[in-house]
Amino acid sequence: MSKILADKLADMISLTPKEYKAFCEIDRQFFVPEGFKYKAYDISAIPLDEDSTISSPLTVAKMTHYLDLEKVDSVLEIGCGSGYQAAILSKIVRRVFTIDRICKLVEIAKERFKKLNIYNVNTKCDDGRLGWKIFAPYDRILLSAYIENIEKNLLNQIKDNGFILAPIKNKDKQIITKFYKNGNKEEIEECEFVPIKKGIVK
Repeated sequence: MSKILADKLADMISLTPKEYKAFCEIDRQFFVPEGFKYKAYDISAIPLDEDSTISSPLTVAKMTHYLDLEKVDSVLEIGCGSGYQAAILSKIVRRVFTIDRICKLVEIAKERFKKLNIYNVNTKCDDGRLGWKIFAPYDRILLSAYIENIEKNLLNQIKDNGFILAPIKNKDKQIITKFYKNGNKEEIEECEFVPIKKGIVK
């Protein structure tokens, strides 16, 4: 079934061979709550706890592709959610770090990674807006929730030739945007994500 989903995605976006292989290898069904298993291979978002969601697989595919992961070693994801995005990244880059403010989701994601024998994903329950300084700098930082401004402490956690990929809310719309350390930015396309929130939910 994962290959069927990967083929659907490949018809919608130009996946690299490594990206396509990752979607074939990671079964989205493992990351979907029990009551929504029948929607595991649909191109749709699915609700999680605390107003969080597991993004549409098309959104995950786009964000993965826009990260431009060729020769990338480390990625920090802010907004772990179900763990699906981090699992996809784990098949493409050597080290993945993922944070979520909802501790319950982090614990569930950790169990999923363990069952799938994924050992290159590091998880943390924390306020993602702070990043994860101890392992910085990263080649890429991915925000899986929208934010209105990129804070300086996150820019300080990327390598000089890296970038942050984030949905940015501007007035009444969200735009996927690349932010570079030198201050440049590149807007890619409109999107729809849940907002990033402050604090930790135990």
